[in-house]
Amino acid sequence: MSQPIRFFYQGRVQEVDSAATTRTVLQHLREDLHCTGTKEGCAEGDCGACTVVIGSLVDGELEMRNVNSCIQFLPTLDGKAVFTVEDLKQPGGSLHPVQEALVECHGSQCGFCTPGFAMSLWSLYLKQEDQATPPCRKTIDETLSGNLCRCTGYRPIIDAAARMGELPAISFDRAALKAVLQGLQRDTMFSYTHDGQTFHAPRTLAEMAALRAAKPAATILAGSTDVGLWVTKQMRNLGDVIYTRQVQELHRIATIGGKLEIGAAVSLDDAYKAVLELYPNDSLHELWQRFASQPIRSTGTLGGSVANGSPIGDSAPWMIVLGAEIVLRSDKGQRVLLLQDFYLDYMKKDWQPGEFVEAVRIPAPKAGQQFRTYKLAKRYDQDISAVCAAFSLELDNGVVRNAHIAYGGMAATSRRAPLAEAAINGQPWNESTLRAGMEALAKDYTPLTDMRASANYRMRTAQNLLRRFWMETRPEDAVSGTYVNAYAFKEGAAA
Repeated sequence: MSQPIRFFYQGRVQEVDSAATTRTVLQHLREDLHCTGTKEGCAEGDCGACTVVIGSLVDGELEMRNVNSCIQFLPTLDGKAVFTVEDLKQPGGSLHPVQEALVECHGSQCGFCTPGFAMSLWSLYLKQEDQATPPCRKTIDETLSGNLCRCTGYRPIIDAAARMGELPAISFDRAALKAVLQGLQRDTMFSYTHDGQTFHAPRTLAEMAALRAAKPAATILAGSTDVGLWVTKQMRNLGDVIYTRQVQELHRIATIGGKLEIGAAVSLDDAYKAVLELYPNDSLHELWQRFASQPIRSTGTLGGSVANGSPIGDSAPWMIVLGAEIVLRSDKGQRVLLLQDFYLDYMKKDWQPGEFVEAVRIPAPKAGQQFRTYKLAKRYDQDISAVCAAFSLELDNGVVRNAHIAYGGMAATSRRAPLAEAAINGQPWNESTLRAGMEALAKDYTPLTDMRASANYRMRTAQNLLRRFWMETRPEDAVSGTYVNAYAFKEGAAA
């Protein structure tokens, strides 16, 4: 039996029972509720004009995150709250400090992108409520990484982000919202049907496995950062949808058998944060911050990224060189294999009937292990990689052991470079060995030319990234990552 979608918006609980299962939150806001402050720009989660803030309960606590409403499906709002630019209006029509700061600092020209900027700034405003110090430039830049402006320029908007905390504060009643959301939580699986298509949100791993077995053709949906575009850009019919984000077991982050296990429904932000506690690595931290934008990282999942298996995905290379495992689940039980063995060919994975991703497992660091990952793209923020590289090796008295090299963007899948690995394994980590590895790379891959990069650029930069890794890890005269980082000035200015 179909249940209505229930969510909190503009001071009351909304119920929807007649919208398509893949109707986006943005479409509902603009076309059904006629709240047109939220804008549609790209309809693919890139420009941020559609930014809203979603409130949800995570482990019983309220969590507020800015997301792209253009690629989020309406049924995913069940049990949550949504806030748009209309909610910033204060009694008597006065402006919220976020809005007032944008006005004072001249943070708007044409105004089309402004509501999205305002909502991202409001999410930051909420995070800073209990902070004694204003947000630093780096935090501001990260918050606005998912919002694009083509006429005002970012300096006035960044000024507004600093200014909003200096204006008379307006508090947000978290306790009241938490109480409302507690009343919206369901004890059983949520199922919503429209026009013969059903959106299922199982609550347990057993329910998820049973559903997958019963509906093998159903689309599995996590953060909607890729699947959303199947609808908005490709106009695909998804059929039945199985939503993973309500399955409690899939949100687990735990250390099991010496490996960090990250559930398939854990957001990219939370997953990278956990991995960085295990591998406190500057290059991995940069990759995290450059993985799409903050709204995408808030909703996208590491499990979904792995399941998608894009050859230009940023997560697979570093996970492969660390020896990560993928945990697959079906109603028949669990299957575990190395992530590198999961990818068979372009967008072809080693699935068995009824399987879905349950978790990924990251091994703990080894003694003497050197690990780096690098991303090359046309923009620093929110851009797809032309080449993404990852390297791991151990040095035994200056001799290379257990070298693992993997690239994204160089082949039909993210995969290792066996010839380059063989060229440097067992050899002293010197320039002669480096050159042998660089020459072998040319035989490991035959990259393509596309809109992001030419084949020649990809090969040259892949080889040069191996050189950069050597420069940072060679036994003598190693240079710091900051020294060879083209964005080091940006990072220094943001600190």
